[in-house]
Amino acid sequence: MKKKKSLVLLVLSMFLLILAACSNDSGGGNGNSGSSGGNPDAEVKLTMTAWGNPAEQEVYQRALDAYMEENPEVSIELIPAPGDTYRQQLFTQLQGSQATDLFYVGAEYMAQLIATGRVMELSEFLESDESYVKPDEFAEGLWGPARNEDGIYGTAVDSNPMLIYYNKKVLEEAGIDPTEPQKLYEAGEWNWDNFTELNRQVAESGKYGFVAENSALHHFSWSWTNGGEMYDEDANLILADNEKAQEAFGYVADNIAEGNFTYAGALPEGQGPDAMFMSNQTAFVAAGRWLTPMFSENEALEFDYIPWPTNTGETLETASIATAYLAVGEHSDNVEEAMKFLSYYTSEQGQRDRLTDGGNAVPSVEAADDIIDNADVPEHASYLVDVRNIGQVEDKQTTIPGLDEEINSLLDLLFLGQEDLDTTIGKIDQVGTEIIEEYRSEE
Repeated sequence: MKKKKSLVLLVLSMFLLILAACSNDSGGGNGNSGSSGGNPDAEVKLTMTAWGNPAEQEVYQRALDAYMEENPEVSIELIPAPGDTYRQQLFTQLQGSQATDLFYVGAEYMAQLIATGRVMELSEFLESDESYVKPDEFAEGLWGPARNEDGIYGTAVDSNPMLIYYNKKVLEEAGIDPTEPQKLYEAGEWNWDNFTELNRQVAESGKYGFVAENSALHHFSWSWTNGGEMYDEDANLILADNEKAQEAFGYVADNIAEGNFTYAGALPEGQGPDAMFMSNQTAFVAAGRWLTPMFSENEALEFDYIPWPTNTGETLETASIATAYLAVGEHSDNVEEAMKFLSYYTSEQGQRDRLTDGGNAVPSVEAADDIIDNADVPEHASYLVDVRNIGQVEDKQTTIPGLDEEINSLLDLLFLGQEDLDTTIGKIDQVGTEIIEEYRSEE
């Protein structure tokens, strides 16, 4: 009898725990259920989803807290989501009208999200007196796929212009003046030939040169800084006819083959560019500002920024910008309030809330540029703003689902030395054109 009574109590306890968990579940994204994350008595409750590690989530929360303090009738709950499944989860939830009121959207799938018809068009609201920010306050190159002929569907939460990080200690150990990249840049000689020469010297010293990665942010930066284009204005693939773009891929492949660059795709598992840079094993890596907080905490590391080397004769050329957009779901029960918060979150004040004191990005509105200008680390932090002002978010390849992954898989063989440049270009032209035509035929 005692055993039976214990079993009954155990089952009852489990049932009560499950019931409690269900009652605390935030459920769907209409903003009217679950924990508010703010004032439980607020008249309007919103939910917002974003990817990011715990430290990044804390940064996001700063803007939510500031908005709720200014608007006590509104409560906003931030719901973290894993980055590796975020995209699939967002599309699935939107399909069932179960997404949060607001959500981060990656630039690489923004156009596809707009095509679903499940995100709000924002132009009229952003131009209204209710908005904390106006469209013309954003740096022009950041709109990318979030703005089209039909309107605006997301605003850039901030930005991450791609530039080169250089390790002063590694350069010095290779017999190179640790400020040589800066001197070359100021002399108008920060070009591909000199970049190759520095990397050759580093490789000969026993350390690694530039770690080349297989991503669109890298590919477009190399192409644009050589005056090349992969797509025309109508988003048709023109790589096979554009010698400058082909030359960019050849430059990277040749330097990898000669040992001047190291291909990230050939590194042992668990050994990435940031770890190699942190351990003073490599001289150059490319990224946005997101690596700066981590690098700054390493007392054994001395680093600085330099813009992407060019091959056009110009000192500074267009490079890629990484960004995410904040959007509002059309299913939200509180669309107006959601759009108002969106405008605050991406406004000058909202970005100051998030990016001041050790932020990991660059403001998307120019009025907040002093955040970067006043940064102590690294010395030439202002290059971030320079690159943002001339750079752009790629808005053509991102409009075609699956195209990015297919091109990267073909370039992987090139960088691994398993395919030559001409063959790779031919396959990209053939396969890429087929993917584009098939997608357009289904629209």
